[in-house]
Amino acid sequence: MTVSSDEIYMRRCFELASHGLGLTRTNPLVGSVIVHNGRIIGEGYHHEYGGPHAEVNAIRNVKDKSLLPESTIYINLEPCSHFGKTPPCSTLIRNHRIPRVVISNSDPFPSVSGKGIQALKNSGADVVVGVLGEEGAFLNRRFLLFHQQKRPYIILKWAETADGFIDIERNPGDPIGTNWITDEVARTLVHKWRSEEAGLMVGTNTILADNPKLNVRRWTGSSPLRITFDRNGKIPETAYIFDNSQDTLVFTSVQEKYSGKTSSILIDHEFSLEEILDELYGLKIISVLVEGGQQLHNSFIGSGYWDEARVFKGSMLFSNGVKAPVIDQQPAEEIQFEGSSLSIYFNHSNN
Repeated sequence: MTVSSDEIYMRRCFELASHGLGLTRTNPLVGSVIVHNGRIIGEGYHHEYGGPHAEVNAIRNVKDKSLLPESTIYINLEPCSHFGKTPPCSTLIRNHRIPRVVISNSDPFPSVSGKGIQALKNSGADVVVGVLGEEGAFLNRRFLLFHQQKRPYIILKWAETADGFIDIERNPGDPIGTNWITDEVARTLVHKWRSEEAGLMVGTNTILADNPKLNVRRWTGSSPLRITFDRNGKIPETAYIFDNSQDTLVFTSVQEKYSGKTSSILIDHEFSLEEILDELYGLKIISVLVEGGQQLHNSFIGSGYWDEARVFKGSMLFSNGVKAPVIDQQPAEEIQFEGSSLSIYFNHSNN
C-alpha cells in the first residue's frame, strides 16, 4: 500500500495537534504543517484556548515568507472564516497567497462549517479535503460529538478485580477509603487522563465511601471540573470535594448555599442523564471522565449516553462485593501492564 506525501504531512499535523489535549477547552485540536518542494518550512499547533490557531503559529515559524506562494499548507481541521478570539485563518492563508491547502476534516461549528473551505476556493486556492478523514475525526472526537450531538463526550473508567468486582461490600460506619485494584502505573495514567478532560464525574456513594480529591496530582496539567450528585444533601461539608481547591459542580434537589469554587444546579428527584448532559452542554463542558460508581456507570451504559470506556482488570480477588458494570461487546484494544490489563471500548452506535 502506497502512502502519499499528503498523508505523511497530515499525520504530522495529528501529532502536533495532540499536544493541545486538555488545553484547548472547547476548541478543537489542530496542527498545521507548511511544505515547500518536499521540505517542511514551518509547523505549529493550537496551544491553548484563546491563543493563536495552528495556522498562525505555522506561518509565523516560516523564516522565509517569500516561499509561501509556492508552498502547501496542511491542516487537520478546516480553517476558521470568522472573527472569534482570533482573526480568520482562511483570510491569513489567502493574504499569504498559499496556493494549495490540504485538510483532513471540515468543521461542524456553525460559524465555520464549510465557510472556511469555500473562502479558500473563492480565492483561487487548490483545496483538498478528506485526507485521513477517519483518523482526523478520531483525534477530534470530543469536539465533533460536542457540536454534532449537543452534549459532552463521555468516557467511562473503572477498575475491576479478576472475579468482576469494583469494590468490597461496605456497611454504614465502615472506614472511609479506597480499596485499590490497580498498581501505581495505572493510577498515574488515570491522572494523565484527568488532565485531558473538561469534567470528572462521580456518584454520591463514591464520595461517601472513598472521599476522593478528584484532582491531578500524579501528572502535570489542570484539574478538571469536579461533578457529583447530592440529591438529599448527604455529603458532609468536610468532604474533599467541597475544599474549594478547584471548580466543583453539584447537582442537588436541596437548596444548598455553596461558596468559593463550588456551585450547584437544582434538579428534581426524577432527573434523567439527558437533563444532566444538557446542563453540561450549556456550560460548554466538552468532555467528561466518569470514574464511578456502579450505579452511575450502569446508568450511562443503559441509556447509551457513553462514547468510550476504559476498564482496568487487576489480578486480585474480592470473592464478593459490588459487581462491576458490563459492556456487552469486544474491546477495541487491550493493553497489558505488569499486574493488570486495560480494555478500551467505543460505543459505535453513537457515530
